[in-house]
Amino acid sequence: MSGASVETAKRLIAGVDEVGRGPLAGDVVAAAVILGARVPVGITDSKKLSEQRRQQLAEDIKVQARCWAIGRASAQEIDEINILQASLLAMHRAVAALQLQPDFVLVDGNRLPKWTYDARAIVGGDALEPAIGAASIVAKVQRDAELVVLDREYPGYGFAKHKGYPTREHLQAIQRLGVTSSHRKTFAPVKRAIENKRLENHHGLG
Repeated sequence: MSGASVETAKRLIAGVDEVGRGPLAGDVVAAAVILGARVPVGITDSKKLSEQRRQQLAEDIKVQARCWAIGRASAQEIDEINILQASLLAMHRAVAALQLQPDFVLVDGNRLPKWTYDARAIVGGDALEPAIGAASIVAKVQRDAELVVLDREYPGYGFAKHKGYPTREHLQAIQRLGVTSSHRKTFAPVKRAIENKRLENHHGLG
């Protein structure tokens, strides 16, 4: 915890975090949370929690927080501006979408979005600051649910299981079924699959 720091002495503190930098498909999703007086017990880095615990905490956070919001950057935006900039953009959008505008923002990581808020980046902040941990949980649950929907839209890829990450199952599905509009075409495995398909078509025509 940060204790009685300058940041926590301010009135409205937002935590912000993103999930989905590593997957080959889907949006990068960020959440911003301003916690209320009651803070759900057990908030920490979302990756350290079971899926069931994450979902329960996400519901508790949404009910007890002063406000929360989601921001995102699409696969197309990721391809256009790169994953780092897209992650920062998603966090910017999440904070901008809050019903209450914060006095100070705590950001997970070592980079801050380009904005006018007073803010501090904290490496490993999702395990250190409850507001960031809450944001990581809300963002993770949101993105996981969206990948379950994507799985129904594109059956056979296993999105509900691997959430777009480059598992063996996912890589094999790309080779077998091709690349979807939700894939990040600048990511090496996807780019390679597109190039291989292009070569196959070229030789087929030949």
